[in-house]
Amino acid sequence: MFTGIIESFGTIKLIESSGEGRVLHIDCDLDLSDTKIGDSIAVNGACLTVVGIEKTGFKVDMAPETVERTTFKSLTRGSRVNIERALRLSDRIDGHLVSGHVDGTGSIASMIRKSNAVIIKIDVLPELGSDMIEKGSVAVEGISLTINRCSDNSFEVSIIPHTADITTIGLKKVGDRVNIETDMLGKYVRRILKGSFSRNDALSRGQKDISMELLARNGFLT
Repeated sequence: MFTGIIESFGTIKLIESSGEGRVLHIDCDLDLSDTKIGDSIAVNGACLTVVGIEKTGFKVDMAPETVERTTFKSLTRGSRVNIERALRLSDRIDGHLVSGHVDGTGSIASMIRKSNAVIIKIDVLPELGSDMIEKGSVAVEGISLTINRCSDNSFEVSIIPHTADITTIGLKKVGDRVNIETDMLGKYVRRILKGSFSRNDALSRGQKDISMELLARNGFLT
């Protein structure tokens, strides 16, 4: 589990092919003295498992599903990436709950400066856009951001100078693709209300309307 608060830049030192998967060697300036093989680290928002600790960084495996669903297929040696280590239960959650399971990718449609911020519009497929709400949370390249406005096909976020300086979002340009993870809690709520969360839900038994009984049974009322 992660928060979307990026800890460090990383740099891809080496990419090895592993069938349809990849092995990434990543340099970073984080203190990895308490990191061990098997730990989870988010790289550009994707939760990856550490399979090796190196002198100035770490090594991770990527399954074919991860390569296919994310922007990693376009990474090259020297590419900069966002790094966040897994959340400790004692930490403050300054961003939002991020699983590191990327839902898909989007394409940067526009970048417009407004005062000290840059307003970035990102085009997405409807299956991603339908999970977003205005002023809700979204992870872009692993960065926890607030949605200014959205539709089924796009959303906008504001990037302040600090975020641009310490993450790869400041290196992006129009047309670049980015990893997207929509809000975890919102996805569960939508699935419950669609009636596909449990075979025992009233909706899955043919009831079409949301009732107070249904909401109470699923924990939305006390």
